[in-house]
Amino acid sequence: MKKIEAIIKPFKLDEVKEALNALDIQGMTVTEVKGYGRQKGHKEIYRGAEYTVDFIPKIKIEIILESKMVKKTIEAIAKAANTGKVGDGKIFVLPVEEAIRIRTGEMGKDAI
Repeated sequence: MKKIEAIIKPFKLDEVKEALNALDIQGMTVTEVKGYGRQKGHKEIYRGAEYTVDFIPKIKIEIILESKMVKKTIEAIAKAANTGKVGDGKIFVLPVEEAIRIRTGEMGKDAI
């Protein structure tokens, strides 16, 4: 099993969700996060005063799935989240040792 973490632009969430639904991905966790990469934030003007926005709003999607689905899932996320501009995000793939469904006690791929 693998865990995919994708950090994307907030307005791309619906497109990514649709792409994952098309792959029959059963579930995901979505979190509103803030951060920066190469962008290093940006400057904004509010009521005539300039200030620096250090952290940019992003969406973090977490998915646990069978290893055989990783490549298709990464491709779907990357295609749906791509705008071609700086700040499109990142995708991380991590190993998952075990998954347990609390309600039933199912383990492994049966739990996901």
